[in-house]
Amino acid sequence: MPASSHASRTSSIPQLLNRLRMRQVALILAVGEHGTLRKASAELGMTQPAATKMIQELESALGQRLFERVGRGQKLTPAGASVLRYFRGMRGSVESMTRELAELELGGTGRVSVGSIMAPSPNLLTQAIIALKRAYPLLSVDVTMDTSDRLFELLREGVLDVAIGRIRDEHRADYSFTPLENEALALVVGVKHPLAKKKTVKFASLLDYPWILQPTGSPMREVLEQEFRMLQAPSPKGLIETASILTTTNLIAETEMVGVMPQSIADTYARHGLLVILPCFIRHKMEAFGSITRKDRPLSEAARFFLSALHQGKLPLRDGKTH
Repeated sequence: MPASSHASRTSSIPQLLNRLRMRQVALILAVGEHGTLRKASAELGMTQPAATKMIQELESALGQRLFERVGRGQKLTPAGASVLRYFRGMRGSVESMTRELAELELGGTGRVSVGSIMAPSPNLLTQAIIALKRAYPLLSVDVTMDTSDRLFELLREGVLDVAIGRIRDEHRADYSFTPLENEALALVVGVKHPLAKKKTVKFASLLDYPWILQPTGSPMREVLEQEFRMLQAPSPKGLIETASILTTTNLIAETEMVGVMPQSIADTYARHGLLVILPCFIRHKMEAFGSITRKDRPLSEAARFFLSALHQGKLPLRDGKTH
């Protein structure tokens, strides 16, 4: 986008905010829930002509068509779908604000919602939560474990304050990403597996065994696919695909399957004798994961404290000083 065009759109934001009404936001959200403008207007107690006029006013303010006619109905255009995503983020922000205000009214110190992939859980995430609870004993903390893609959607919708995962390049302009570390992977088997006591294991020898891998499209799966391609070998047949560490651990304990999980998780399970980490080198690496926050949403004092603890910086005290 030319600089002059970007500047023009930026200068029009106050005007857009003056023309945007919460009733319009509610109508678009209702369309997203019910799929049609007719059902959405009925839910909000509006006539369809009134809803249509409201949409036209919103389209005029945005300078984009949000709906297109399909048969007797209407569906969202790509611009309309984009507006719906951002309005969902607005709803999530309002819901988060409402929860925090309710906590404050009840004498608490608010709530922080964190989403994370599995890798940081045993060390980084655990220690950051412990530090957070020491500083804010009455704070409510919600923790969601999921894949990076799903966590990003929850962050965009305003459900999460902070996500810990990976971010795509196209999202970096609107989100703050601070790397934490690269995620090492471990190949794991059950304690009774034929390879469990080997001092060295070649990756090629594992192709003779059944595998458990994360679903297609996940970063961990892509790393293993690269290993298979390097050996000019197809992906193992009869795969079990799961993102569940618990399912993987249970399966390798009862079979001769080979699994893959973050090194930090595998180390914890191995210390308790629940699995064996194979002495096998994985040449390809995963991209670094890190903390992700929205640039357009201010973080609470507690959420900022959590980020500081997560990145192992100097922890800010409640009075603004530092440890």
